[in-house]
Amino acid sequence: MVLVASFWMLGTGSAGAHVKWFSVYDTAAQPRGLGEVLCQDFGFLLVVAILCFFSGCLVEQTALGEPISRLLGRFAFGLGRHAEAVIRTGCGFFFVSLSTTGGILLTPELKTTSAVVGPLQLTIAAGLLSASTTPLSAVGVVALFGLAVRDYGVFHMADYSIFLGLSAYLALTGLQKRLLGVLPLDILRYSTAATLMWASVEKWAYPDWSFPLLAAHPNIALGINSESYMRAAGMIEFTLAFALLWTPLVRRLSAVVLLAMFVSACAEFGKVDIVGHSVIIVVLITIFADDRPKTVDLRVPWLSPAALCAALVATIVVYYASHAAIFNTTIL
Repeated sequence: MVLVASFWMLGTGSAGAHVKWFSVYDTAAQPRGLGEVLCQDFGFLLVVAILCFFSGCLVEQTALGEPISRLLGRFAFGLGRHAEAVIRTGCGFFFVSLSTTGGILLTPELKTTSAVVGPLQLTIAAGLLSASTTPLSAVGVVALFGLAVRDYGVFHMADYSIFLGLSAYLALTGLQKRLLGVLPLDILRYSTAATLMWASVEKWAYPDWSFPLLAAHPNIALGINSESYMRAAGMIEFTLAFALLWTPLVRRLSAVVLLAMFVSACAEFGKVDIVGHSVIIVVLITIFADDRPKTVDLRVPWLSPAALCAALVATIVVYYASHAAIFNTTIL
């Protein structure tokens, strides 16, 4: 719990405010070379992240794991049994808000002048009123995502894979199906983790996008200089995002910390942040409240450091390699 509190204090605001919504950015610009990103400070932060993640994995396997899980269950107020209703309600609020605001596809920086987007967003929200019509809402979400890819490109929309996970969740729950044996909520959890892991690399590749935001809100950085803060913010966000892919207690604790980040950022950044992050907030609530019985799991604690490092390397490589292929930029 001390680790949870520490991660929340250091991470508040870093994952909460999406920099593209508040600052000038250029997705096609040359990112910082890996030679500069993978510095000594980065290595130190990775060691700390591994220790924290490994500690959480060990605790889950001890006698403390079960009491902590029960404690989380008390604070969840039984929401785990109503995950579908929570997600449909939160997403309904999200799409009605987008339609009311106007001129936005899925997130605040994805502007549009299309006259069909507003009615489509209201149609998606209407479809969420009944479980039987959620597959139609899923089609609508995919349509909005497709428009965003057309207007902003595949690389930009890699930031928002959560919406593809959401569309899969809505379709599968409405049809009462699984995808290759995987539960709909797990698909949504995987896509949420992918979104946050990708966004964390962006903090290392383009830290200067956030510098004006930190200057305007100096209390966020807790007195840490901007360069060091962005390195730490990226590592915290990546570790917590990867933890969403891990074992039940670890991912529930991670969801608690991420929820604290996003909710606290809403007070700092206002209505834009509340609406823009409402989907991810309700998803994190359902992950936190997910109290399904623990099954046999081969992800033993000793594998966690290697798994975290492998995921970090893979995400960085895919990010930089795809950026270089699409925008003809350099990697090192």
